[in-house]
Amino acid sequence: MDLGLAGARAVVTGGSKGMGLAIAECLGAEGASVALLARDRAALEAAATRVRAAGAPETLAISADMSDADSIAAAFAQLAGRWDELNVLVHTIGPPAGTFAELTDVDWQTAFDLGTMSAVRSVRAALPSLRAAPWARIVTLSAHSIQRQSPRLVAYTAAKAALSSLTKNLAKSLGPEGILVNSVCPGTIVTASFTENLHATLAAEGFDSADPHDVMRWVERSFGHPCDLGRAGLPEEIASITCYLASRRNGYVTGATVNVDGGSDFI
Repeated sequence: MDLGLAGARAVVTGGSKGMGLAIAECLGAEGASVALLARDRAALEAAATRVRAAGAPETLAISADMSDADSIAAAFAQLAGRWDELNVLVHTIGPPAGTFAELTDVDWQTAFDLGTMSAVRSVRAALPSLRAAPWARIVTLSAHSIQRQSPRLVAYTAAKAALSSLTKNLAKSLGPEGILVNSVCPGTIVTASFTENLHATLAAEGFDSADPHDVMRWVERSFGHPCDLGRAGLPEEIASITCYLASRRNGYVTGATVNVDGGSDFI
């Protein structure tokens, strides 16, 4: 299926790794030029190489601290100096985990700066360029924990719930301008960082953190959150639906919250 992304210009925040990188590669493979925003310069350059190899005609790597309003504004100003219009904004930033008892006021503020305000600031900065394009799409990455709670994700989930509400409101306010806005809610996804960070934890219980079936068995045992397919997801499975929602081919889906969770939807 031709998604109509050839020649488009797209920004992916958090595009240097994990789901953000998979989305950026998918956009590039469809013929879009892609700007990656993230903090780590080395990771950005490595990601840009991969996106370029996937087929992106132009790839930009822009350093930005997504918890800092001035840094976000400067990154989008730099981008506007290079591109006079923008078709796609995909926002993938998420805050860290932690239980209620562990989190300080500073932790809560950080969670909302990363999980909600980074999207507010990115959309605000991108809107002039999105409005200048003949068609435009915004996709945010929320989380299925906004509907299926986990005590270790209390601030994360609160910030992502606010992001989902923001996304739906933007769909309503920007719809008359033809800008479609949607949210993707990933379930448990096996990214490289997931595998690395939880390797020892899962190994101690006899599970392989790189095996999607083992990961889901561990999630079910630890959190009581099974899924119908019996395995965790992969970054490219998030990328495929995100790229469709971000594409010109999507002409009528807006204001949607799309679960991509292997059938772990809730009653």
